Amino acid sequence: MDEMEEELKCPVCGSFFREPIILPCSHNICQACARNILVQTPDAESPQSSRASGSGVSDYDYLDLDKMSLYSEADSGYGSYGGFVSAPTTPCQKSPNGVRVFPPTVPQPPPQQHLLPQPGSLPPIPRNSCITCPQCHRSLILDDRGLRGFPKNRVLEGVVDRYQQSKAAALKCQLCEKSPKEASVMCEQCDVFYCDPCRLRCHPPRGPLAKHRLVPPAQGRISRRTSPRKISTCTEHELENLSMYCVQCKTPVCYQCLEEGKHGTHEVKALGAMWKLHKGQLSQALTGLSDRATEAKEFLVQLRNMVQHIQENGVEFEACLVAQCDALIDALNRRKAQLLSRVNKEHEHKLKVVRDQISHCTVKLRQTTGLMEYCLEVIKENDPSGFLQISDALIRRVHMTESQWGKGTLTPRMNSDFDLTLDSGPLLQTIHQLDFVQMKVPAAPMLQLEECCTQNNSATLSWKQPPLSTITVDGYILELDDGNGGPFREVYVGTETICTVDGLHFNSKYKARVKAFNASGVGQYSKTLIMQTSEIAWFTFDPASAHPDIVFSNDNLTVSCNSYDDRVVMGNSAFSRGVHYWEMTIDRYDNHPDPAFGIARGDVLKDVMLGKDDKAWAMTDGGISKGATIGMLLDFSRRILIFLINDEQQGPVAFEGLEGVYYPAISLNRNVQVTLHTGLPIPDFYTPGEVDPNGSVC
Repeated sequence: MDEMEEELKCPVCGSFFREPIILPCSHNICQACARNILVQTPDAESPQSSRASGSGVSDYDYLDLDKMSLYSEADSGYGSYGGFVSAPTTPCQKSPNGVRVFPPTVPQPPPQQHLLPQPGSLPPIPRNSCITCPQCHRSLILDDRGLRGFPKNRVLEGVVDRYQQSKAAALKCQLCEKSPKEASVMCEQCDVFYCDPCRLRCHPPRGPLAKHRLVPPAQGRISRRTSPRKISTCTEHELENLSMYCVQCKTPVCYQCLEEGKHGTHEVKALGAMWKLHKGQLSQALTGLSDRATEAKEFLVQLRNMVQHIQENGVEFEACLVAQCDALIDALNRRKAQLLSRVNKEHEHKLKVVRDQISHCTVKLRQTTGLMEYCLEVIKENDPSGFLQISDALIRRVHMTESQWGKGTLTPRMNSDFDLTLDSGPLLQTIHQLDFVQMKVPAAPMLQLEECCTQNNSATLSWKQPPLSTITVDGYILELDDGNGGPFREVYVGTETICTVDGLHFNSKYKARVKAFNASGVGQYSKTLIMQTSEIAWFTFDPASAHPDIVFSNDNLTVSCNSYDDRVVMGNSAFSRGVHYWEMTIDRYDNHPDPAFGIARGDVLKDVMLGKDDKAWAMTDGGISKGATIGMLLDFSRRILIFLINDEQQGPVAFEGLEGVYYPAISLNRNVQVTLHTGLPIPDFYTPGEVDPNGSVC
């Protein structure tokens, strides 16, 4: 019952209703609050026709009053209601339940007249007072009765009392003077709760009080709730009980109201009957509302489960993202180690080359320096003969040593710079472009049953994605079985969400399903839909496949020819399964070359008589005449073709062993006009059975 509490609070004070009255707009308000939000209107601006009370105004009259009110929202831009003592400088007031209460804009009477009422009495209601409903903001000019003209809502008052009693923690004694003790009993006759001391003192079990029935407090609370209802009195005639109900005014009335003729032309019914009727209507309305509330509760459970799933999926997705980023960091660290290894190898190689060159030059320089010092010492010798003995050899050595220091010997073999440049641009660009992509397959589409249908041997299917699905869809795949419980096959692949499949078998049940796909893969199938094609074939002649000399009329049901030569025309429906029957009527025929009737494959020759090639099976009979009807019965279960003329079978079975796909066909020339009749039932003479040796149908 906690949810009901807001229904039991006044929209002005925000507290539980106390002595609630019913405004003509059907909203409720405390009587004291209604007095506080009254606004006095100037006499000159108050239309007398707008004066009304709560009991004498119908819903339609009240709308007119709302338009005429000087204080309606349409006139002033806001609801003008507030207490007489509202300060003009206050922009707005707000009640505890959120309803905005605006101060009046008209000049106010001196506040002392209302702030200092006589002790024990309520201040009088000024003339031309106006009250504005704090919920719908409709305004109403009060008549001479003031607030007494509005009926009291005793039902609401009783509900508030029961609600407050049910919320009480414990029933208290009603006779304790200071701090009430918890009641122990309740007297049903006195209607008073007693604690034990007060019961012994005020309600002794002797004398007349001995006959009173004392019950536990909880039982007494229940008896209070189930006590007889109070009888309401008429607001017009306070001494009269309300006993009738005016249907037009939608208000209870008394007999005196009827005698005065206020409701003379209105439909009036007994109050008890209307009470039961409205209770039944309210109960019926509550049934529908209860269903919606049940659905709302189930929906809230679904939403709460979604919150839990979102939290769980969020944690899981976050962990997955961290793992993926950590994997990228690990890969980058591994690549970093590989690149550092290459740099170290290059570093070691450069050092080795330079160090080898240093060692080689050092040895060479030591040898050169030693030779130079030796030659200088030889030059110092004063023995010419001895010098000449070794001078040639020394000169050759010096020249040879000099030549060894030739071009390139004193050039570094290695550059000190590293010729390695890390190309990190593509990787940085990839990192900046790192984002979430749709990697999930689409959800299963939903077949729109209201748009799926079959017509003749065609089926139209429509589907859509689930309402909350945000996954990208690149296309759809529609699949049908063979109409005989066989495997599914693809009949459509594309981006459209509606497709018509033609050329199905008649009188067959097809299973259909659809799935969506995107770059990540193919999603789940939708629910399987079973579709029934027409039991009887309806078709016409086909202009697209006919010979150009064929003339069509009567919505392609009648054909003739412009040529003296035989020309072929076929039906626009093909048969490969089931039993089919159709007829052709001879509209014109002058007994010249006979027309040929039968069936043909799609690639039959169109410029020769039907049956002249191996693509057609036909009957030609010189016995036909104008007005004759030729019937053709094709049974694929027996693989036979039977001809009838004027409902009589023409001989035995015409053709046997028929397999494949066949079209109804005819060949004719300019001397013949034929009309096609389809959608016909199988002739009565033909029943399932075998073909006897003579070729007749058993």
